Amino acid sequence: MLTFPREEYRARIAKTKQLMQERGMDCLLISQQANMNYLTGYDGWSFYVHQCVIVSLDQEQPIWIGRGMDANGARILSTLDEDNIYEYPDHLVHNTVEHPMHYVAGIIEEKGWGNKTLGVEMDQFYFTHRAYLELEAKLPNIRFVDGNTLVNWVRSVKSDREIEFMKIAGEIAENVMQTAVDSINVGARECDAAAEIARAQYRGTAEHAGDYPAIVPLMMAGEKTKTPHLTWTEKKFAADEAVLLELSGVYRHYHTPIARTIFLGQNPPPIMTETAAVVTEGLAAALEIIKPGIRAEDVEARWREAIAHSSVVKESRLGYSIGINYPPDWGEQTISLRPGDKTLIEPNMCLHLIPGIWYDNVGFEIDASVVVTENGYEHLFDYPIDLVLK
Repeated sequence: MLTFPREEYRARIAKTKQLMQERGMDCLLISQQANMNYLTGYDGWSFYVHQCVIVSLDQEQPIWIGRGMDANGARILSTLDEDNIYEYPDHLVHNTVEHPMHYVAGIIEEKGWGNKTLGVEMDQFYFTHRAYLELEAKLPNIRFVDGNTLVNWVRSVKSDREIEFMKIAGEIAENVMQTAVDSINVGARECDAAAEIARAQYRGTAEHAGDYPAIVPLMMAGEKTKTPHLTWTEKKFAADEAVLLELSGVYRHYHTPIARTIFLGQNPPPIMTETAAVVTEGLAAALEIIKPGIRAEDVEARWREAIAHSSVVKESRLGYSIGINYPPDWGEQTISLRPGDKTLIEPNMCLHLIPGIWYDNVGFEIDASVVVTENGYEHLFDYPIDLVLK
């Protein structure tokens, strides 16, 4: 039931080990679910309890350590041999005295890694402060170093099969956005539109199943368009108001985000139409220069140059890299299109450009999700980059 050929997982592990060696790590403890999936194929909604994958330079396969009831999931879905799957007893779950990291520390000692240099993902959602303290107390001879985003950077350049998944997610994204446009009407409840959007995300296409997104449908209507990252209520959509949408198509946890702005009427305020024109112009200019060999900051600089004639100002980053992920974020936490990010853009990187603008009385969002090709870029979905009037 592997999503990718075993050879691809082996190549990912080899690249991870190479980076570990460069950074002086003997072992790397991985807690981010997307990274666990990326290296082993393990996929389960078990990241609400402590679990991890450990990669060691002296062992061919990683090891998986998780809750006993989830171990069969690792056996069914991962590349790992039985000897590399470890399950801790259930009494360690939500235990205020003992902790799953005590079990993890025991495995590390048993493997002979108790005096090695261990990287841990110090700034991940699933690796808690207590988890670190418990490991530190149980492994006094370990040298801890920060391994945060090491695997994320390996993920930043996709295989051809991963790009296929991103394009399938893009097809789903087209359906998701069209469902949103069809469902958002004057008098309709926000929650009903959100339900239709979620249905489209899960349903996918006739050929491919959808998946749950790392971020729920973000839907900002009326006064809430002044800010991003808000969700729905039972409120009904009103005439002559804007609706900002940040959605995604998802296939096997690979995300292709899509964002658009709807105005429920035929006469949007001048500030919205003027902003839409400037932002669309700036996005097109930024896209034009995307190709291998430029730096991430160059894309953002081209955006700023293109909109310099206007009063539009965007203080936040222009975009970021995307790929496989789990809640609560679909970004890869690596590339940011902003001043100072000197990451060289490479073929098979996937980028999400989302120039959202929020004023005191209204906002505007459009986006583009693209894959970098040998000579430029290719859109991951085909949907008009326009202000939608209804």
